[in-house]
Amino acid sequence: MQEIIIGIGVTALAGALAAVAGAAEDTESNIGSQGDPNSQVQLAPQMGYTHRIYNKAVSGEPPAYTLWVTLACGVAWAFLMMGMNAILAIVLGTVLATIVQGVYATTAYLGRTASLSKFGQPVFTDVLKSVTTVTMGHAFVAIFTTVVICYLLATVIGHPFSLPLLGIVWGLALGAAGSATGNPYYGKERQYQNQKFGAGVPISASGNIVRYAEAGQRSSIDNGFFTAKFGGPASGLCFGLIVFFELWRTVLFEHYLAGWGAVIAGAVIIIIFMVIDRYVEKWARENYGPYTEA
Repeated sequence: MQEIIIGIGVTALAGALAAVAGAAEDTESNIGSQGDPNSQVQLAPQMGYTHRIYNKAVSGEPPAYTLWVTLACGVAWAFLMMGMNAILAIVLGTVLATIVQGVYATTAYLGRTASLSKFGQPVFTDVLKSVTTVTMGHAFVAIFTTVVICYLLATVIGHPFSLPLLGIVWGLALGAAGSATGNPYYGKERQYQNQKFGAGVPISASGNIVRYAEAGQRSSIDNGFFTAKFGGPASGLCFGLIVFFELWRTVLFEHYLAGWGAVIAGAVIIIIFMVIDRYVEKWARENYGPYTEA
């Protein structure tokens, strides 16, 4: 009984940490324009639209955060094996991973922008200096909270995977949650605010992203203000629920049917969410219908 109570407490704490991680991850990636929406940012100069949007995407968010979280977990695990304090080990691992993220962002932005020089896209040094540090700050929060989740799983829950392996699993899940949930807010609702809601992106508008903010040219920091209000919380809720339901079913049902109880509970949860998703989609289509020209 005591193990279940401790497990429930860890589940609640991990879910809260995951919510913070998801919000920070999506805000970081959208400020840096990483993931699917970046294709339009990359295309804009080629269509004659120069901009001040940071452009650091080399890979999608899932593999990127898999690398950073796994690196932080690996360094923390090595320090823990040397007898270092757990909090200090996790902080040092996160700092190293954040530095790698900053190097990755800088070289990606400079390299991608250099490839667009023939289209007249300049490198803005003020954007490079200001946005890189902001993305690193958000990346630190996302990586740190995820590593703490992995540490709780390995030490308190007693997960059979080592810390670096847990970093691979949950780093990939974190990046996938932000990419699938938060990107639409940035890609469709922010980059194409000049298009009618629900219209999608017409071929004629490809690359013609919104480049001006309320005062002057729009920068990636402006995108961060928007993402922190909408895409970030949505991604945090998504990743938080993933972690919460994953740990919840494990803690409560792992002791039944030789471990199969947790598997069955997971399958039931998936079915329930499939039914809910289908109902919400059907309700939305019936109430809003297809997009039509006014």
